[in-house]
Amino acid sequence: MANPAYVAVDWGTSSFRLWLIDRDGSILAERRSGEGMTSAAKIGFSTVLSGHLTAVEAPEGLPVIVCGMAGARQGWVEAGYIDVPAPLASILTAAVRVPGESRDIRILPGLAQRDVARPDVMRGEETQLLGALGRANSAAQAVCMPGTHSKWVHVGDGKVTGFSTFMTGELFDAISKNTILSHAVSGAEQQPADAAAFEAAVSAAFAHPALASNLLFTARSGQLLHGISAAAAQARLSGTLIGLEIAGALQDAANGTGITLVASGRLQALYEQAFNTLSLAFTAIDADAAVRGGLSAAAEAIWPN
Repeated sequence: MANPAYVAVDWGTSSFRLWLIDRDGSILAERRSGEGMTSAAKIGFSTVLSGHLTAVEAPEGLPVIVCGMAGARQGWVEAGYIDVPAPLASILTAAVRVPGESRDIRILPGLAQRDVARPDVMRGEETQLLGALGRANSAAQAVCMPGTHSKWVHVGDGKVTGFSTFMTGELFDAISKNTILSHAVSGAEQQPADAAAFEAAVSAAFAHPALASNLLFTARSGQLLHGISAAAAQARLSGTLIGLEIAGALQDAANGTGITLVASGRLQALYEQAFNTLSLAFTAIDADAAVRGGLSAAAEAIWPN
């Protein structure tokens, strides 16, 4: 017989993911929806969660561990931040309980970098990081977590020493829809992806990041003067932004620092292609498995029995 131990929830800005977890760590049920923080704030966080708990037949009183934007200032209950440098495991002891609920619901905190010159925050990725690396990972490495706002985290001796956010995904969306390049990439989805154009753009941006805005414009000028396809233009835009991200992220990495890629789906494929193009060695970890692993570690620390 299945024996549920807890419910794990990753609550993003625009997405919601829930897993009913057995005592041996097996997934008994799963729910996904677009009811992220933005819509849940209007519907009611408790209402959204209750609907999904009912759908997976979660027993009354079963505890829930949550990471992500539900703990933001504009979320359900503010869970605050832990300042870096800090042990990765420190997030396990700082979960905030949601008041007024019949079951025990805890929200994990985020991480903050309070450097005046380079302030930064993350919320949700710290749980992926914990799941990907474990509580006591000692190897110095740079962890890449691609997304709308990609995170690059520097870890060593079991501590997060610093991190940087890159608005790569959001910039791609804004530039491809709201600039002159929207004409260049129109119809790209109906054409085969141009791997060669992507790889050339990654290499150019990585080698010459100061030319960023010029390299971006070549998606348009290349089409006007040389007839490159919409798919090639889109590949130049994507490759340029990802190449810039990698160049910036590795500025802070010591020589020989390993790279761990925490991603899944299309983004995993794109970043693997970029790393291979630049001859950068890396290890890939599935993002879904990582966030579940981090939530499981938190649940086991909070409810050991």
